[in-house]
Amino acid sequence: MFKILGIRIDQVSWTEALAKIQAFLMVDEFHMIATVNPEFVVAAQTDKKFKEILNQTALNVPDGVGLQCAAKFLGKKIGERITGVDLTWEVCKIAAERGYSIYFLGAAEGVAETVANRVKLLHHNLKIAGAYSGTPDEEGLAQKINETNPDILFVAFGAPKQEKFIFDNKDALKVKLAMGVGGTFDYIAGIVPYAPEWMRNTGLEWLYRLFSQPNRWKRVFRAVIVFPILVLISKFKK
Repeated sequence: MFKILGIRIDQVSWTEALAKIQAFLMVDEFHMIATVNPEFVVAAQTDKKFKEILNQTALNVPDGVGLQCAAKFLGKKIGERITGVDLTWEVCKIAAERGYSIYFLGAAEGVAETVANRVKLLHHNLKIAGAYSGTPDEEGLAQKINETNPDILFVAFGAPKQEKFIFDNKDALKVKLAMGVGGTFDYIAGIVPYAPEWMRNTGLEWLYRLFSQPNRWKRVFRAVIVFPILVLISKFKK
């Protein structure tokens, strides 16, 4: 592993990441995964708690071409890009094959249920523990989740709310694996269009998001403008 602007990034391939996840699920312990992207790193520069959380997770996968470019610029080797959407699907596949149950939490009203149903269509054997929109500050939410006895928890409150919810409730939640998935539910539910593969492969996904979701311009600005500037400054400071 290495750090970009003080945030730990685990140098893992897809194979290694999935192997770690399967190992996490084989023991009765809590594990948190974060899909770190440039927006996370920028936000963590002014959010001390978020920074501390990201450096205490069981696994931080590199989600974003910007991280790969930054690592190369800093002379570091980074693993494969592992997006939150793709990792969510892979975890669902593992769960379906090995009999683990999943709780889908977050997003707008009814979206989590739609996602659970869509995933079930592809993975017929998947055990759905529950699906609920909820809010990060909802009283008794951890207990509500525990009552369904899930092995895996996906939280779509958006960063850093989802990571803070998971971290703050890590002792209360009786799950083996918890992961913040951001806007993944919206993609799976078909609410937000997914960028064409060629744009994802060439690092132009941000441009597609900007045109399809103009209200994301602040996030795009942080990832495409602020993040590279901070990396450049850190390079010359050293």
